Amino acid sequence: MATTKTLEDLFLDTLKDIYFAEKQILKALPKMARAAQSEEGKAGFLQHRDETQGQIERLEQVFELLGKPARGKTCEAIQGIIAEGEEIMEEFKGSPALDAGLISSAQAVEHYEIARYGTLIEWANQLDLTDAIPLLEANLEEEKATDDKLTQLAKASANPKGKGK
Repeated sequence: MATTKTLEDLFLDTLKDIYFAEKQILKALPKMARAAQSEEGKAGFLQHRDETQGQIERLEQVFELLGKPARGKTCEAIQGIIAEGEEIMEEFKGSPALDAGLISSAQAVEHYEIARYGTLIEWANQLDLTDAIPLLEANLEEEKATDDKLTQLAKASANPKGKGK
């Protein structure tokens, strides 16, 4: 007879999911920085790469608190979002709309991460994983700040430039 899955199992499963996602994002960000046409976009993607490394380290601390190895679980959602971003890089290369497309792809990633971290924080509260909460909250706050920066960059330059003539 199969064992009943618990919220603890779901927490660990989702933690593995976001760990995998962050590692994939870490690989994708330098490509996005190279593709970006504006200096602000390039710098933003590289800055977020550094933040992502810190987020991975915090997730590893959460695994350690749980006494579990830091291991990812394939996240098809993030693979799909990254693949869409790669399509935009290819299809809009050299066009005035490229940076707007890169920003939209990056925001899809951010929104996925924001949803995952919000859920993990709530579950950590339910499971009395009090030491994990500040680590997850730090990641969430960075993701929200990045999303805000992307919105500002889109409004200030990428979207207007993307309209073309």
